[in-house]
Amino acid sequence: MGFLLAADGLLVLYIAINLFKIYYKTEREGLFEAITGYGLGGSSVALFGRVGGGIYTKAADVGADLVGKVERNIPEDDPRNPAVIADNVGDNVGDIAGMGSDLFGSFAESSCAALVVASISSFGTSHDFTAMCFPLLISSMGIVVCLITTLFATDFYEIKEVNQIEPALKRQLIISTALMTLGILLVCFLALPSSFTIYNLGSTPKVVKWWHLFFCVAVGLWAGLIIGYTTEYFTSNAYSPVQDVADSCRTGAATNIIFGLALGYKSVIIPIFAIGVAIYVSFALAVFYGIAVAALGMLSTIATGLAIDAYGPISDNAGGIAEMAGMSHHIRERTDALDAAGNTTAAIGKGFAIGSAALVSLALFGAYVSRASLTSVDVLSAKVFIGLIVGAMLPYWFSAMTMKSVGKAALSMVEEVRRQFNTIPGLMEGINNPDYATCVKISTDASIKEMIPPGALVMVTPLVVGILFGVETLAGLLAGALVSGVQIAISASNTGGAWDNAKKYIEAGASEHARSLGPKGSDAHKAAVIGDTVGDPLKDTSGPSLNILIKLMAVESLVFAPFFAAHGGLLFKIG
Repeated sequence: MGFLLAADGLLVLYIAINLFKIYYKTEREGLFEAITGYGLGGSSVALFGRVGGGIYTKAADVGADLVGKVERNIPEDDPRNPAVIADNVGDNVGDIAGMGSDLFGSFAESSCAALVVASISSFGTSHDFTAMCFPLLISSMGIVVCLITTLFATDFYEIKEVNQIEPALKRQLIISTALMTLGILLVCFLALPSSFTIYNLGSTPKVVKWWHLFFCVAVGLWAGLIIGYTTEYFTSNAYSPVQDVADSCRTGAATNIIFGLALGYKSVIIPIFAIGVAIYVSFALAVFYGIAVAALGMLSTIATGLAIDAYGPISDNAGGIAEMAGMSHHIRERTDALDAAGNTTAAIGKGFAIGSAALVSLALFGAYVSRASLTSVDVLSAKVFIGLIVGAMLPYWFSAMTMKSVGKAALSMVEEVRRQFNTIPGLMEGINNPDYATCVKISTDASIKEMIPPGALVMVTPLVVGILFGVETLAGLLAGALVSGVQIAISASNTGGAWDNAKKYIEAGASEHARSLGPKGSDAHKAAVIGDTVGDPLKDTSGPSLNILIKLMAVESLVFAPFFAAHGGLLFKIG
């Protein structure tokens, strides 16, 4: 999956660029402005994959857990549970299709942002097409590096113990990051001129050396690794934060919720500093072009990152199949161990996605400002500040929509599961089979219907603001949504991941402390299940979907920037 996404995204973008070259001939700026539509298309599909998929999977998951585990006290993925098939399908819809489309959107948008800025640099004026395609060379080298990493990781390490699973997965991140650093140094040396000039944001032209871009890409690459490991620390049950959350379940669900929220808020600190350092270094070296290639650096090992992210849902579904097929208890123990490790790597994948979304959105913001012919963005002006405060509100509005959508869908699912347990004779005894199809239909209908309002909020807002209030207010809106959305996304994703792994920590009973909280069905375990249920829409719907909000609004604004500059601000013109 990882290699397919990275290679497919790169190949199609390269083909699109060459097709547009035939039409635009020597007009490089127009060529890459047209290519921005590639990023818009990728993020538009990602919106439906992330939001719709998140609603689908969490409606089924919440319904299955609340009635099956809490009320009926039956195991997870028990075939007697009517929602179990919808839950397993949802893992693929939300975690596989959703995450894949999200990271593809980030790749497409960061590439497009870098290409647009490159087109108005000395690359474009000298028609140095190889240097202009430097963003594509970064991604190409990433595929080669990830291939070497995969061969190295699979051929030289054999997993013999459960506690070796998670380190083996994380080891691939370290290896790929180290190899990619060397690979980028080689690409920068061979593909870039010794010095060149960047003209964007109406500022003084910036003279950039080839090694400046190496440090820009490298700082994004290593910031991604820091974000990934910070996410792992706050979401893995091998460390004290999640163990503290599990311990709080002794006194009930309320304290579990309090500890989980506190963990999520605290987990924002280090990733934000890492993103801030990456932004400062890359902007100082190569202005917004540096930020764009830093985002590509963070995504350059996407094949490995997406592979270890997809590992979690695959292991989860394997456990579901083992449970439904009545396979031995030892097999379920192994799949649970794989799933627990996969849960952490999935959280690492979300961390990468959120961090890259922040850099991508800022790069797109710079490209938007350039295309909208703004020489500066003054946050103290009324036009910009209005957009800033409204933009900061949008992630909350969007999260409210998606959370309520999951709640409404889960309510229907819970009622249907309860109805079947109460009306189908012999269901609890395993004599008769449940009606799985009805539960699948509830999730499907809910995901299609409920993703329309949040999708419309994301797609329509930049158009309304740009047309009615103009490019300056829209610039403030994009900045506000970026700053607010990244914080909420990290917090929500890590809170939900911590609650999930706190529940798995109690269920596994691998330590004396964990056994004192269990076993399954104990009061502490029931409190952990409730926390996990609350966290499900946070970590798999609202949190990750905020990536799409900040990226899609930015790339849509970039595509329509010339139109807004020429015809926007109707209300101010009338006034």
